[in-house]
Amino acid sequence: MAKSDLPFGSEFSPSQIDLIRILEMAQEHSGDWHALEDSIRQEYFDSHPTSEYNRRKLANNCKLGMIAYGVLTRGGHLTEFGKELFSLKETPDKLYELFARHILLNLKGLIVLQTVQDMQVHGEKVELRKLREWLKERGVRFPRGGKHPSIMRLWLEKAGIVTSADWQIDTQRLEEVVGASSKTLDELSMFTVEQKAFLKTLANLGGSSYWSNEVEKLAATTYGVKFDEKNLPKTVLYPLERNGYISLERGTKASGRGAKPFRVWLSKKVHTALVVPLIECLESQVHPDLRPLLRKPFMEILKDLSARDKHIKGLALEALGFYLMRLIDLKYVATRLRGETTGGAEVDLIFEGARLLFSRWQIQCKNTKVVSLDDVAKEVGLTFQLKSNVVMVISTGSISSEARKYAQQVMRTTNLNVVLLDSADLEKIAKTPTHIADALNREAIYAMKIKKLDL
Repeated sequence: MAKSDLPFGSEFSPSQIDLIRILEMAQEHSGDWHALEDSIRQEYFDSHPTSEYNRRKLANNCKLGMIAYGVLTRGGHLTEFGKELFSLKETPDKLYELFARHILLNLKGLIVLQTVQDMQVHGEKVELRKLREWLKERGVRFPRGGKHPSIMRLWLEKAGIVTSADWQIDTQRLEEVVGASSKTLDELSMFTVEQKAFLKTLANLGGSSYWSNEVEKLAATTYGVKFDEKNLPKTVLYPLERNGYISLERGTKASGRGAKPFRVWLSKKVHTALVVPLIECLESQVHPDLRPLLRKPFMEILKDLSARDKHIKGLALEALGFYLMRLIDLKYVATRLRGETTGGAEVDLIFEGARLLFSRWQIQCKNTKVVSLDDVAKEVGLTFQLKSNVVMVISTGSISSEARKYAQQVMRTTNLNVVLLDSADLEKIAKTPTHIADALNREAIYAMKIKKLDL
């Protein structure tokens, strides 16, 4: 069977079995999986118009689905989670809500629903083949032809989260079951590795207050994260406080170097027990910070580029690069330099495309008045290390004549293409997103003229 990041659920589906009855069977035949399998076959699959062998296979698939969903052990016993579900058999609504939360936080169900929402925002019809492609981009795979997301959808329908076969999602109900708002999920996904590790460690420690340097040391040991100790307040504490996840109080305890750490404790923004599973669920997908950037409207991005808050400016600059590259369907690979670390002045991104031929695009977004020759030269110098084919500089201001002359020289003497977009292009794209095609065609024709062969 092909590897899957989503649970196998063939025949373990609410359209085929009753969860409460299956739990009763598992409890009755605890430790005897042969008897459990026979019981499942007799109750649910003996009426199937197929051979005895296939009916047993269907029952076995159901048992394997219970294992994959974390309800049953391979020895035929209910897991601790299975026992918790069984204890709620008299209150089906609570049972299905608990099962849905388990699917969302522990089985990548939240990533599936967020991916569905992203598809819907982009006007994509949610069908299995396309959903498989979108999930793969986020690092979540299931076998070609597999129905793993569909069975997951049926279980989430039982909790009222998904309301139809075409994946309509009740956002309010989703937030109730997860225990966090969509805004909170976006914030958590945008935190740095250090911020997430610090927050998870604080949640693991419990509800009291602790010295910030002691939490940092434990986080470094537990999660293997290296912290900038001198800049811990600036890089970790203040951003978490600003977003309402922790509270700080300046301490009087001095460390060996004379620094005074903070007393720090979790706020009530997210239930303590949910902090770790929420963050780890978001971390389990590739580039979890993509989602809030990709969903940001272009006019809002342009507005945020003028914000006083350097953090907001930095995120807006990154969102600008994502927005423009996604318009031409390039795939995000990495961020080399975040705008927030440069006070919202610049961000470096790498995208790739595989249409006809492979290409690697090196993007620099500049939130400054003028792009200089040095700005372009720095990017060109990095192409040898990154093996890029295209350097694109996107400026919210203008591009100096020296920078344009240097770009001409580079294209004339190398196989690189240098694409320059300025504020005038951004204004046109804001009015008509398809203008990016005109701008790229303009730059391509210009490059062809410069690179024209003298035969």
